[in-house]
Amino acid sequence: MKLTTLIFFHFLSCVALFSQDNVQITVNIRENRKEISPYIYGRNNSLSDNSSNPLSSAEWQRLRDAGVTFFREGGGNNSTKYNWRLHLSSHPDWYNNVYAHNWDYAAQSLQQNIPGAQGMWTFQLLGKVAGNTNNNFNDWEYNQSQWWSGVSQNLAGGGVVNPSGGPDALVEGNPDLYLVNWPADSTVKILDHWFGAGGLGLDSNRLRYWNMDNEPEIWEGTHDDVMPTQEPAESFMQRYFAVAKAARAKFPGIKLVGPVTANEWQWYNWAGTDWADEIWYEDKRYPWLKFFIKRIADEQMASGIRLLDVLDVHFYPSSQVPAQLVQYHRVYFDKNYVFPEANGVKTINGIWEDNINKEYLFERCREWLNEYMGEGHGVTFGVTETGIALDDPNVTAVWYASTLGEFMKNNVEIFTPWTWRKGMWEVLHLFSRYNKPVSVKAESGDETYVSAYPSVSADNDSLTLVLVNRSLNQTKTVNIAFPYFRLDEGLFQVLTLSNLPGSETFVSHTQNALVSSQTGSTNNIITLNLQPLSVTSLILTGEEVETGINTEINDQWPEIKIFPNPVSHQASIIMNISRPQRATVDLFDISGRHVERIADEEMAVGQKTYRLTNNANREGLYYLRIRLGEGTYFEKIVFAKH
Repeated sequence: MKLTTLIFFHFLSCVALFSQDNVQITVNIRENRKEISPYIYGRNNSLSDNSSNPLSSAEWQRLRDAGVTFFREGGGNNSTKYNWRLHLSSHPDWYNNVYAHNWDYAAQSLQQNIPGAQGMWTFQLLGKVAGNTNNNFNDWEYNQSQWWSGVSQNLAGGGVVNPSGGPDALVEGNPDLYLVNWPADSTVKILDHWFGAGGLGLDSNRLRYWNMDNEPEIWEGTHDDVMPTQEPAESFMQRYFAVAKAARAKFPGIKLVGPVTANEWQWYNWAGTDWADEIWYEDKRYPWLKFFIKRIADEQMASGIRLLDVLDVHFYPSSQVPAQLVQYHRVYFDKNYVFPEANGVKTINGIWEDNINKEYLFERCREWLNEYMGEGHGVTFGVTETGIALDDPNVTAVWYASTLGEFMKNNVEIFTPWTWRKGMWEVLHLFSRYNKPVSVKAESGDETYVSAYPSVSADNDSLTLVLVNRSLNQTKTVNIAFPYFRLDEGLFQVLTLSNLPGSETFVSHTQNALVSSQTGSTNNIITLNLQPLSVTSLILTGEEVETGINTEINDQWPEIKIFPNPVSHQASIIMNISRPQRATVDLFDISGRHVERIADEEMAVGQKTYRLTNNANREGLYYLRIRLGEGTYFEKIVFAKH
């Protein structure tokens, strides 16, 4: 009898023993194998760019202990007008005032302190950058530099403040007084300055990723001193092409990351908040990201130059409803998920269609990339700014873990949240420190509330399984099967994040909120209880089974008979062996505890009989595990009361 059929039915009989309310999870290490990008374990603005105020050694150690592998350090909107020659930038969210920022120092300190990490800075595409600090608005004299609703007024360059607040000054400042022209060749010469002969000697292999500016589709709001009226999308594309081509010429191995869209609305809409302001190209209307992909594809075809490596978006949902937020990982790839804040996508066809409420942004972009560039285009995805508006460590941890899990299994290359709340250090440390490099397939019987994110070592001898329970108030019991991964005998470490307090708990690799416990397996199945709003990692060892559980070994498997079953006093285990091989026979109780070794010997061809005696007044369900050569077989045994 072939093992495929034999084990399949026995496996089903084992699963049936568990409550139908339990969540069944299957981990298949042979399917959906994808390398996990190490750069999803990233952060924004973690470094100091001020040599007089360096990061402390304790903070460097926390970054290392947490496992941060990617540092996006441009500064968001402040990067658009950065002058790398003068180490100055104009702050659009603070009167356009010009302040010192030294990216050279930040990049050097990163490579000195965490040399294995990637750092990402930004190219300037707007065409104007900071030129001096002589024309700043004196905010200290005005209100001791306190925030108020007028901080976005254009007051640098001689503007007159509007004391009523809001974004409009009584008199707009003159940007020519504090900005200078900055064409494409100026922005990319930072590559010579950092990597070229006579430059700083930085390692270009650890600084491969460069943002193609920041949120260009809303420049009429963020940088209205330079662009009071939003330019057409095609004009921006010409800026993009000029910088991208110049950068590729200087640094062929560069990773170009764009277009760095602002939020869900701007994924589809180019100018401001007017959905009717459409993009037309070749007599056809396009939503913004589709147009961007189309133009990149056309220009790559015309020029022969690769112009995009990572398609990058920002995402700032506004909900503060926990039950919604723990599902927001589904926005990127899930075609069945109805997103409560879907608005921009309603304009995807050029009119407002209220029935369109399923986002699946990256799946849409993947389809557009395949359509315009062909499969094998090599463009991946990134989210370089995001965050949720609710300050609840447990909700935050579950949202962040779920998003990391989805990005692990879908080849997202970069993930650097902008808003960093309590609970995120803990999750980052758990994932970066304990996950393996290759994502594999897992199926959950209740994907809405319970997801499994497995990763394996290159040799398939260790496996980390992250389990996320999104239920706000229900403990979920999961039964986890591993049909092609034979678990080692013994107990496995379980690391859990749950019931996080309101204060920060992560200090270091050894001082954090992880609760460690142990669990075992029964019939290669692990059963666990997952607390509400929890993240749990199972640290497992074992081996890939080529001809084992749920696989076939042709006619090498013996015919097995157990009689009688149920067992009152004694039963016979009869095995017919087709070739000489080693056999072990073990008895386990329902909790997975090893009860008795019945046999361990080299077996000759022929029939072999073992006796199973109920001499300990056993009662209830047990399992025989029979290992024959490289195959494993489980048989249910019921002991009856004497």
